[in-house]
Amino acid sequence: MVEPVAFVALAVDATIGWPNWLYRRAGHPVGTFARMIGWCETRWNKPRTSQALRKLLGVATLAILVAVSAGTAALLESALRYFAGPWGWLPVALAAWPALAQRSLLEHYRPIEVALGSGDLPAARRAVGMIVGRDTARLDEPAIARAAIESLAESFCDGVIAPLFWLVVLGLPGVWAYKAINTADSLVGHPEEPLRAFGWASARLDDLANLVPARLSAALICMAGGGGWRVLWRDHAKHASPNAGWPEAAMAGVLNARLAGPIRYDGMLVAKPWIGDGGEANLATMQQARRVFVRACGLAWIATGGVEWLL
Repeated sequence: MVEPVAFVALAVDATIGWPNWLYRRAGHPVGTFARMIGWCETRWNKPRTSQALRKLLGVATLAILVAVSAGTAALLESALRYFAGPWGWLPVALAAWPALAQRSLLEHYRPIEVALGSGDLPAARRAVGMIVGRDTARLDEPAIARAAIESLAESFCDGVIAPLFWLVVLGLPGVWAYKAINTADSLVGHPEEPLRAFGWASARLDDLANLVPARLSAALICMAGGGGWRVLWRDHAKHASPNAGWPEAAMAGVLNARLAGPIRYDGMLVAKPWIGDGGEANLATMQQARRVFVRACGLAWIATGGVEWLL
C-alpha cells in the first residue's frame, strides 16, 4: 500500500500552514526545542567555564535534544500506526505537517511585497526585519528586496526541502530530529562569543543535515526558474555557509539579480561578496522570486509523490 505521508504533510501545510489561532493556543513544537536549548545554555554556557568544557556541554545539549525529539517522534509514530492500523500513515502525516513551512514563508514574505508596492519603506523595513538578522532601519528598496529574496531562498531549504528530505528518508523521527538540530543552530550555532564553543556542535551538525537538501533546493530553484545554473556553480561558495550559498546563488541566477553584498549587523558593516551579476533587486524581482518559490515547491510535491509511490 502506498503511504503518501510526506505528500499529505505538504498538502496540509500548503493549505492551512500553522494558523495563528493554533499558535496562540498551543504554540509550536519548535518552541519546546527552544526552551530546552535555552535552559541548557543558561546553565551550562558560563563565562568562567573553559572553552573545551563548553564545547563538550554543547555536544551534550545537542545529544539530549536529538534524543528527545527523535525518541518522542518514534514512540508517537509507533503508537499512531498501532492504533490506526493500515491507515496509520494519515495521522503520521498530520504529526509531520508542523515541521514544514511553505505557507508560513509566503505569509512572512508577502507583507514586504505589499509594503514596497505601496511605497511604504518603513513598513517594508519592519516586515523584512521579522525574517532577517541584519540591521534594517536604513535599508532602501533594493536592499529590502535583496534581504527578503535571500531569506526566501535559504528558507526554501531549511523550511521545506530539508525537513521534507528527512521525513522521506527517516520518517517522523527524522523530520523532528532535523527541526531540533536546525533550531539549535539558529539559537546557539554562532561563531561569535559567548556561543562559539557551546554552539559548535549544533552548527556543524546542521551543516551536515543540510548538505544534500541544500543542493536539492538549488536544483529545484533552477528547474523552476528555467536557468541559473551558471551562477549557481560559480557563486555558491561565496557564501560563508557551506549550504546557504546553494539556493541563494540559484535564485540570483534565475532572477538575473545581485544578492548578498555588504550588510550591516549591529551597526558594523560586513563586506560580504556579491552573489550573481545581474541588476539591482526591486519589487518586480521579489514578485518573480515568489513565483519561482511556488513552482519549486510544486516540483518538490511531484518528486515526493513519485518517490513515495515507488517506495
